[in-house]
Amino acid sequence: MKTFLTAVLFAATVFTSSAAETNAVTLSPSIAKDSRCFELRTYYAAPGKLEALNARFRDYTCALFRKHGMEIVGFWIPTSREQGAENKLIYVLAHKSREAAKQSWKDFGSDPDWKKARTESEVNGKLTEKVESVFMAATDYSPVK
Repeated sequence: MKTFLTAVLFAATVFTSSAAETNAVTLSPSIAKDSRCFELRTYYAAPGKLEALNARFRDYTCALFRKHGMEIVGFWIPTSREQGAENKLIYVLAHKSREAAKQSWKDFGSDPDWKKARTESEVNGKLTEKVESVFMAATDYSPVK
């Protein structure tokens, strides 16, 4: 698992270079030709809402991800307060391609079941303050492609 996370974080750095800021991405020759598109997402929960956010993923969102063609690689919560143990949820999705990811998110966002789950889960306020997303490709030496 530690090796997988190291590979995911290394791949993330490839796509967060200064070149990405200008939309001119130079792809590393170490990117695997047969890599799926991975998405690293970090959710910052509103104060006191992390467990409600976990419940929404557990009870609704994960099934909707699968319904819309997104493969769940895993979910993690930091283990130290300094790194966000009280409000941070990190997960990785796999998509067939960047285009497939775009379509899956579009379909997910317009799904009536998602709209209902979001509305019901946020009856006492929004669950998230911020969401970050990084699209990544596996390296040619990554065990996960």
